Amino acid sequence: MSPIETNSALTFITGKDAALEDSIESMQAKLKRFGFDIEEASWLNPVPNVWSVHIRDKDCPLCFTNGKGASKKAALASALGEFFERLSCNYFWADFYLGKQVAKGDFVHYPNEKWFPLTQDNSLPEGILDEYLLEHYNPQGELTAKHLVDFNSGNSKRGICALPFTRQDNQATVYIPMNIVGNLYVSNGMSAGNTKTEARVQALSELFERSVKNKIIADGISLPEIPAKVIAQYPGIKASIDKLEAEGFPIYSYDASLGGKYPVICVVLLNPNNGTCFASFGAHPKFEVAFERTVTELLQGRSLKDLDVFYPPTFDNEEVADHHNLETHFIDSAGLISWDLFKKKADFDFVHWNIEGSSPEEFAALIAAFDELEQPVYIADYEHLNVYSCRVLAPGLSEIYPVEDLVWRNNSGGNKLRKLMFKLAKDWSNQKQAAKVLAYLDEQDYSEQERLFELIGLAFPAGNPWKTLRVGELRALLLLTLGELDEAQEWAQWTADYGQSTLSADRQRFYDCLNQALQLELDEDRKRKQYLGVFKRMYGAQRVEQVFGLIDQTHSDNGLSEISDKLINQPLHHKLMAAYEKLQLAKGKHARKSHKL
Repeated sequence: MSPIETNSALTFITGKDAALEDSIESMQAKLKRFGFDIEEASWLNPVPNVWSVHIRDKDCPLCFTNGKGASKKAALASALGEFFERLSCNYFWADFYLGKQVAKGDFVHYPNEKWFPLTQDNSLPEGILDEYLLEHYNPQGELTAKHLVDFNSGNSKRGICALPFTRQDNQATVYIPMNIVGNLYVSNGMSAGNTKTEARVQALSELFERSVKNKIIADGISLPEIPAKVIAQYPGIKASIDKLEAEGFPIYSYDASLGGKYPVICVVLLNPNNGTCFASFGAHPKFEVAFERTVTELLQGRSLKDLDVFYPPTFDNEEVADHHNLETHFIDSAGLISWDLFKKKADFDFVHWNIEGSSPEEFAALIAAFDELEQPVYIADYEHLNVYSCRVLAPGLSEIYPVEDLVWRNNSGGNKLRKLMFKLAKDWSNQKQAAKVLAYLDEQDYSEQERLFELIGLAFPAGNPWKTLRVGELRALLLLTLGELDEAQEWAQWTADYGQSTLSADRQRFYDCLNQALQLELDEDRKRKQYLGVFKRMYGAQRVEQVFGLIDQTHSDNGLSEISDKLINQPLHHKLMAAYEKLQLAKGKHARKSHKL
C-alpha cells in the first residue's frame, strides 16, 4: 500500500484515521506517562515494503508485541497499537494469577465488572449472559457456576466476575463471565485504533479473517487466484512478491472472500527446497489493506532463512481439519494445509471486492455482514489509557477453542491445583498433601506434557526448574514422596527421556541420576553401596546424596523453590504485578473521572 503524503512531515495510509507520525508520537508519550518504558528490540526488512518490529517493556519483558507494515513507521505504529490493545484488554496477564491483593481489591479486571455469588445448587446465577449466549455456552446443561470462577483471581468466595458487553443488534448490556472470555477467545477480536470505529473495524476484520481461514483450511476449499493485472495495481505489494519469487519462493495470491462475501485475502508461500508451504491470511474492508496485511503477515518476525520450518501440503484432509491443526494455524499459521487449496479449478470466482468510505462506513458494512449471517456481535470498549481499544466477541463464529472446553478443559481447574501446590511447596515431605495433588491430577486428567506454571498461572524465568516442570515430572516427585518407587521410576524415566529437549542441563542430570538410582534401588540383586563410588564420579557427590536422600525420605530437597500466594521467590511475577498495578491505577482514575462527568 503506497503511503499518501500530505506534506514532508506526515504520512497517511489507507485504513488509518491519523498520520503515522502522529499515532507513533501520541502512543509513545502515553506509554511513558503511564510508566511503561518501551524499547525496540529487533527489526526485520527481508524484502521491499515488508517491515516487522518486536517491542517490549524494559521493566517487564513479558509485556511485548510485534508489529508489521509496508514501512518502518507503519510497523512501529502497528506494534505500539498492539501493545495498547493488550494493555487495555489485560491480555498480558490473561494466563497469570493476579495474587490475593488484587483478588480482594475494589475490582480485579475493570471498575465496571460485576460479581455474581455462586449459587447453592451450583446453577448459573441470574443476570449473566442473555438467552442466545446461555443456549450457546450451555447447550447440554452441564455448565455450572463453579466452572465460571475466573482464573486470574481464583476467588470463588467472591463468585463469578462478569464484564459488560454491548450487543450490537439491540444495544443491550450483557454481562459475560471473564472465565468464558479467557477460555474460548484468547486474543481474537482485540484491537486498538486512532478512533473507536478504526479499532472496531480492525477487530471485526480479524474475526472474519480467522473464521474464514478456518473454513477454507478445514473444508479444503480451492480459492481463485488474484489476476496479475489486479496485483499490478498495487506496485508496493507486487515488489514484495517479486522479490520473494526471485529468492526462489513461489507465491500464490488468492481472493479468500468466498465469492465477495467476506473481506479476506490469502497468500501462500512455497519452499521448493524442502517441499513445504505456509499460508497467510489477512482481512480489511479495503482490498488493498487486506492484501498488504496478508503479505506483511507472511514475513512478520521472519527473515528469508526462517522459511524452512513449515510442513508439506497433504492430501489427508481429515488431518488438516483436525481442531489441533486449526489451533496451530491460530498460534503461528504453521499448520498443515491441503493440496486442494491449489486446485486449478477454484470453488469460487474471483471478486475484486472493496468497501468504500470512512471507518464508520466500514464498521457499518461489517456489522451488516454479521447481521446477514444472523450472528450476534458483542463489544466492550476501553478508553482508560486514552487510546481507543475494544474486545469484540461473535459467539458461534470467533471461538478459538471449542465451547465444550468450558466443561472439560476449563482453566479454572488450575485454581484448586494452585492452592494445593502452594501448600505442598512449603513441605514436599507432606505425604497427605502429595496424595491430594496426585488425586487431583488424576481427577483433572491433565496430559503428562502440560507445564505446571501454565496450569497454575505463575511466571518463572528461564533456568528456574518451575519453568520446565511438567505433569509427568510432578508425578515422579509426588510418587517419591509417597514411597511408590516403582511408579516413581517410570515417571523419572519419562522425565529423563522427554526432558532432553526441555530441561536445563543441571535438571537433566538430576533426573538421569534419579532414574538410575531408582533402578538400582528396585533391583533386589544389587546393593547400593557397591555402586555409590561410580555414581558419585558420574553424577557428582552432592547430586547423588540429594537423590538417595529423596529415595530414603531423609530430606525433601527436589530442587524446586518454595512458592506461595504471597508470590515469594518470584521476581518475574512481581514485575508482572508491578506493571498491572500501573493499569489498575489508570482504570481507577478513568472511572472516577467518568463518574464525575
